[in-house]
Amino acid sequence: MYMLIMVLDDTAHLNDVLNAWDKAGVGGVTIIESTGINRVLQRHSADMAFVGFSQMFGSGRVGHNTLFTVIDSLEMAETAVAATETVLGDLSKPDTGIIFVLPVAKTWGMELNR
Repeated sequence: MYMLIMVLDDTAHLNDVLNAWDKAGVGGVTIIESTGINRVLQRHSADMAFVGFSQMFGSGRVGHNTLFTVIDSLEMAETAVAATETVLGDLSKPDTGIIFVLPVAKTWGMELNR
């Protein structure tokens, strides 16, 4: 078993990525709003008058979505990457996202039928 993790750079693509994963057989995805260090540092180094103004109107939101799920094989990870790239294009391009997998020794409270 593996934990499949993606940090999605542009949150506007979240539903499209989730639909692509669902069609590829990836289920049980949990989504967390997250922020990377570069965006935090850029936000703090910006002119504070403009930052305050943009946040007042809701456009100052800085963040990503982090998606994670447990899958049963590396092949499923490859399938998820291919599905993601149909939405975002080549993940090696800037401002797309990053996907990685980690081994999972054991799970409780779930069945893997994927």
